Amino acid sequence: MPKIAMLNQEGAKVGEIELSEAIFAAPVNESVLHLVVRSQLAAKRQGTQSAKTRGEVRGGGRKIYRQKGTGNARHHGNRAPQFTHGGVVFAPKPRDYVVNVPKKVRRLALKGALTSKVNENEMIVLDKIALTAPKTREVAAIMKNLGVTKTALLVLAGPDDTITRASANIAGLKTAYVNTINVLDILGNEKFIITEEAVKLVEEVYA
Repeated sequence: MPKIAMLNQEGAKVGEIELSEAIFAAPVNESVLHLVVRSQLAAKRQGTQSAKTRGEVRGGGRKIYRQKGTGNARHHGNRAPQFTHGGVVFAPKPRDYVVNVPKKVRRLALKGALTSKVNENEMIVLDKIALTAPKTREVAAIMKNLGVTKTALLVLAGPDDTITRASANIAGLKTAYVNTINVLDILGNEKFIITEEAVKLVEEVYA
């Protein structure tokens, strides 16, 4: 089983924790990760874009000048795409961008994302997070002690209003719970910070 150091809020090592091989030492399939990330990004698209074709714009219907004898190109209505106020060629229409991914593939991608964080030494395990009050400066101090300089995903075992409120104003820091983590958030942040309690819960839920 892979082992990783466990730190406290001051950034000091207080022990080691054994990680499940099934979760944190799983195969990292890049094509599966790509598919799931693409699926998540596609699901965020509203798909409400719409433009009118030449058959939908207002106006037209009368031939703008006779077919022959003018020396100009042959036209019918003035709502063709080349005219001002004309229609749009291949106009975008409302559509669904959803990319369906099987549950087993999503689970495999999640395990691969977690494993990649362990392999790249970007996973930080905290023994616990205890705040005296929902103060941003307390969470900022913890991040500084852990050496977080860019983006980070903080994973908690369950909803904690104190930590969530204290983390809300820190740029680059996103909080999540064990049941809300996803591949995009894991790979999209430099550091993956998780509490010891959350690690055990992840192993229990996703094993």
